[in-house]
Amino acid sequence: MPTTTPALPRNLMPLRRATQADSLPSAAYDIARAGLPVFPCVPTAKQPLTQRGFRDATTDLDQVASWWERRPDANIGLPTGATSGFDVVDVDLKGEDASGFPSWELARRAGLVPGWSMVVRTPSGGIHAYFEHAAGVEQRSWTSPHAHVDFRGDGGYVVVPPSWCVTEFGPRRYEVITVAHHPTSPVDAVALRAFLDPPRQAPAFPAAATPGAGASPERLAAFVAQLPEGGRNAGLHWAACRMVEGGFDLDSTLGALGDAAQHAGLGVPEIDRTIRSAFRTTAPLPDAGGGGRRPDPTPEVTQ
Repeated sequence: MPTTTPALPRNLMPLRRATQADSLPSAAYDIARAGLPVFPCVPTAKQPLTQRGFRDATTDLDQVASWWERRPDANIGLPTGATSGFDVVDVDLKGEDASGFPSWELARRAGLVPGWSMVVRTPSGGIHAYFEHAAGVEQRSWTSPHAHVDFRGDGGYVVVPPSWCVTEFGPRRYEVITVAHHPTSPVDAVALRAFLDPPRQAPAFPAAATPGAGASPERLAAFVAQLPEGGRNAGLHWAACRMVEGGFDLDSTLGALGDAAQHAGLGVPEIDRTIRSAFRTTAPLPDAGGGGRRPDPTPEVTQ
């Protein structure tokens, strides 16, 4: 029975051929000539050289030639998403403790990444898995630090072969390692992110009246968890001050009040700033022993 070649994204093979060019200027020119917009990046690195970054990407051959005439060693940036027709799943590898490959394998077994079109090995040893972009579907870029997997779609970009970077092991190139011999399809970035970073179950906090003298961290957390909008920052700061007075350290205070503050609707950076502020403005009471001391009068909380 004759075999059939899977339908590949229209721009994949021109991109594949262009990345085999023997120089960065030639590759950039060939990619642009194939209809894919490019822009220059810092030599041996990934930061854009142009003022607007990937938003300056173009297929104008004169502009592309001019960029690489001025910086023939510039790496090649390719916008992802609708601009180029490609979405990319970036699997990081930064040592044994920061590898995205276990998460990638779990996603593969779950059937979430079967339709890749091309895989590129990155200088760090990770991979870029290219997927065709679904026409008319916006999929924004995102990062999953816990899984060590990033998604580059609308609003993102990748560096493409034959670009190269300096790593701890020396200079390494971006290299195409395989092109699909299976049917290709877009990746569902929303489903992939939900799989890699499932929503945290909100902790249950009991109903709590205003903490009284010598309130425990648990009672302070219950108080913070039920703070209404308009009074969340003040209430969190007040509760954190009480823990400072009680002799608790920063990590203990963040641990006790952090989840409660998120439950109330505060973001992690805001929680961190507010609690650290309490440590700058409050000191432990003379006989504090980490068990909680008498709080100041309760702050006014706007309902």
